[in-house]
Amino acid sequence: MRVATKAYVEHVAVWVKDIHWHIRFFHDVLGMTLREVDGTPEQPRQYWTLGGMQFIANPAFEGPEGRLAHLGVMCEDLEAALAAARRFGITEMPQGRNWLRLPDGLAIELVQARPAACVAQALAINPRAEV
Repeated sequence: MRVATKAYVEHVAVWVKDIHWHIRFFHDVLGMTLREVDGTPEQPRQYWTLGGMQFIANPAFEGPEGRLAHLGVMCEDLEAALAAARRFGITEMPQGRNWLRLPDGLAIELVQARPAACVAQALAINPRAEV
């Protein structure tokens, strides 16, 4: 079977009760800085880091802290990935045709890479290679 596209996990989205704590932790401990914010930096509803984290503020969240909201997967060919997903009987979520709910409940957001070649560049990095 031919592989439809190459892809990598672009971000991981988690619900958090205290978004400011998470922002400080990932910045101070791991050096992850602001990529994008929904709301203001003082009152963010969502906060994305360079480094692949997305925090979704939900002070009333009653699940375990940091429950996975969805995986953001960067695709070199979004249309090919969506066509391949349809063959698995996957259906779209209300957020749009690039949002898929897997049978075990996991939500995946497929994102078109621009330029598409950046997927190959990201996959070429071996973070465990000896220097």
